[in-house]
Amino acid sequence: MGSPAGLVPRRLSHRQPADPRSRLSAVIDFGGLGMGDPACDLTIAFTLMSAGSRAAFRAALGVDDATWTRGRGWALTTALNAYTSYAAVNRRVAAQTTQQITEALIG
Repeated sequence: MGSPAGLVPRRLSHRQPADPRSRLSAVIDFGGLGMGDPACDLTIAFTLMSAGSRAAFRAALGVDDATWTRGRGWALTTALNAYTSYAAVNRRVAAQTTQQITEALIG
């Protein structure tokens, strides 16, 4: 997994700070550092992509079934963790993580 052209963030999400007046050019997130499973990089497919985009993303990467399933698991785990930690106090997080949970379950 990963791109020889650069680094792929493990958990790009709505919680990452970004200046709304400018284009996002980089995100450095050390939260997933050392997890050791390249399937973690697939979490973004269930966080920010539609079903059609996910299919194109998976095809472009050539991801096998086992890695894809682990990626779904990572997406589900991170969403459940965020939901249980923040949903009661942040409606935006509740909505986004509910969507991520749904997308991870759908596949």
